[in-house]
Amino acid sequence: MTFDAMNLDHDGWTALEGGYRVPYDPREALRTLERGDAAQAWEELWTELYHQGDVGLASYAAVPQLVRIHEARGVADWNTYALVAIIEEARQAGHNPDLPESLRGAYQAAWRRLAEVGMRELPAAVDRTLISAILAVVAMAKGQFSLGRFAVLFTDDERKEILAKAGWT
Repeated sequence: MTFDAMNLDHDGWTALEGGYRVPYDPREALRTLERGDAAQAWEELWTELYHQGDVGLASYAAVPQLVRIHEARGVADWNTYALVAIIEEARQAGHNPDLPESLRGAYQAAWRRLAEVGMRELPAAVDRTLISAILAVVAMAKGQFSLGRFAVLFTDDERKEILAKAGWT
């Protein structure tokens, strides 16, 4: 299955904006991630694709590539799940650009695929951050958007505090 809306050689990347609403071409960071230098790549991708609730078309275009790379690497990395979930959360917030029709099919296919991969990776997951991020993606993919937001936007301690205030101790 392929869902590369724009392959990494496509010139269209240079015209896209990231989370800062300025042009951002994520291809080099994506290639760095693909080569295995995850720490450097993730720092840049988190910084540029999402900024204080803002995302851009580069953020949406990166999702299929992030999912493809995640699956090819074979490493259950919380960053993929969390960044894809936070991009979707920001997309749904209403103040970010609409998902263009040209990216819609690839974006939706990537979401379905990441949820499938997450269901496969969840049984072996032990890291709390990874578990929360996978659950966020699966919940959102299954139409449980509020549950997904709860999983991705709050730390374990924040979730406990929220539930305690609601009387769910």
